[in-house]
Amino acid sequence: MIDRNLGARIVDARYGYLSCYNQNEKRGFEMFNKILISNRGEIAFRAVRECKELGIRCVAVYSDADADALFVKHADEAYPLGDPNPVHSYLNIEKILDITRRCEAEAIYPGYGLLSENPKFVEACEQSGIEFIGPPSESMHRAKPKHKSRDLMKANGIPVAPGIDGAIESSDEAAKAIKAADDIGYPVIVKPSGAGGGIGMKVANNKEELVEAMKYAESRAGAAFGISAFYIEKYIPRAKHIEFQVLADKKGNVVHLGERECSVQRRFQKLIEEAPSPVMTPELRMKMGESAVQVAKVLNYVNALTVEFMYSVDTGEYFFNEVNTRLQVEHPLTELLTGINLVKEQIRIAAGEELGYTQDDIKLQGWAIECRINAEDPLKGFLPSPATITAYHPPGGFGVRLDSGVYAGYTVPFYYDPLMVKLLSWGRTRDEAVSCMKRALYEFTIDGPKTNIPFHRVALEDELFTRGDYTTRFIEERGIIKKLSPAPPRPPG
Repeated sequence: MIDRNLGARIVDARYGYLSCYNQNEKRGFEMFNKILISNRGEIAFRAVRECKELGIRCVAVYSDADADALFVKHADEAYPLGDPNPVHSYLNIEKILDITRRCEAEAIYPGYGLLSENPKFVEACEQSGIEFIGPPSESMHRAKPKHKSRDLMKANGIPVAPGIDGAIESSDEAAKAIKAADDIGYPVIVKPSGAGGGIGMKVANNKEELVEAMKYAESRAGAAFGISAFYIEKYIPRAKHIEFQVLADKKGNVVHLGERECSVQRRFQKLIEEAPSPVMTPELRMKMGESAVQVAKVLNYVNALTVEFMYSVDTGEYFFNEVNTRLQVEHPLTELLTGINLVKEQIRIAAGEELGYTQDDIKLQGWAIECRINAEDPLKGFLPSPATITAYHPPGGFGVRLDSGVYAGYTVPFYYDPLMVKLLSWGRTRDEAVSCMKRALYEFTIDGPKTNIPFHRVALEDELFTRGDYTTRFIEERGIIKKLSPAPPRPPG
C-alpha cells in the first residue's frame, strides 16, 4: 500500500488503480479540461475510462474501419478521420492537430504505436501549444533512432552488448558490417535503427547470413519506418528480455516501478509477459533499476518510459537494448503489482503534478501474467485473421483482468495490429498467477476470427515455462507450435 500526499490517494495494489482521489486537495498544477486520444483499440478505450474518472472530457478520432469501436461509442466527442489506411488517418499529423484545435482540446494522449514515438508529431504539438502526454521532443530525439540511443548510453556508462558504434546506412556497406561481425564474433543480430516491434531484426550465424540479414533489415525497416539504416550487436542465444517501467515528472523526480519479463516472443514480437521476472533477485533489481533511472536522466526524460535490457542466463550480465518513449502494451502488469494507474499518472505528470512518492515507497505485491489475445492463426505462422466476432464470452473471477476493445458483433479490421484483448491474471505467488491464467484461458470464448488462445494454453503447460527457465528462444526450442492441435480439448467439467 502506498500513501501519497498524506492520504490524498490510496492505492490498492490488487486491482491496479487509484481507488480514492481527494478532488479537493490543493494542487500546484491545473488539470486538463479536454484531451484528444490519438489512438485506437483497447488503449484508446482505456484512456477514455481514465479521463472520465479524472473528470476530463475525452475526444476520440477514428477511421472508417473503427466507426463501431467501443472507444468511439464511449468518448464524449468523436471525429472521423476517413480512410482506414493509417497513413491517411491515425498517422495524419495535420488532420489530428486540426481536430484538436477545432474541439479545443488542451492535450493529446498518444497511447502506444502509431504517432506515440514520432518526434515530428511532438514538435507539431509543441508549436501549436498543445500538451503532448509523453516526453518532450528533445528527449525523443535523444532516444531515437536506436543506434543513437545505444551510443549515448554507452558513453554514459550504461552496459551495452558488444557491437558496432553508430549505424550502417545501407547493405552496400557490407565490408564494414562483415568486419564488425568478425570482431564481435558470431552469432550477431542486425537491428534496424528506426524500427519497432521486432520489424526487420534478424540473427546471422555467418557472413552469408549477415549479408541476407542486412538486406532484410534495410528493406523491411525502410518500408515501414522510412529509415533503412541498421546496426549490429552480439546476439545472446540464452537471453531473457527484461524491461523496467520508469516514471519521471517535470520537477526532476524519477522512479522505477520494477521489471517485466517479455521473453515469450515470436519473430521478436511479445506474446506472453510476466512480472516480476522469475530470474530477478533484490540485488539484480536494484542494479538494473538504477541503470533504468540513469537512462531517464540521460535523456532528460519526462512522463512514462520503458527501458529494455537483455539478460544473459549464462553469465548473469545485462545489457541495454532500447528505450520506448511511451507505455508498453504490457504495462498493466506493473499496475497490478504496484497499484499505480500508469495512464492516470501520465496525464497528471503532463498537467504538472509531482509524483508524490519516492523509490522507497514502491513495493511489488504478488505476481502477474499477461497473454496477448490476437486475431491470428498460430497454425499458419500467426497469420492475421480479421473477422466479425460472432460470440464473445470473457473470463472473470478473482485475479482476472481484461483490457479489451472488442465485443460480440464487432468486426476486427485487417488494417491494424491484430491485438484484441490483453488478458491478465494476478496471484500472491507465481504458481497462483499461472493457475489463474490457465483457468481463464479455458473460460475464454471468442468465435469468428482465429485466435492465439490455443497457443497460450500450450505454452503455459510447458515445463520450462512452469519453472520460469525459458528464454527468448522458448517457442522454437520447445516446439510449441508443433504441439498445437486445431481444437485443444477443454478440461473435464
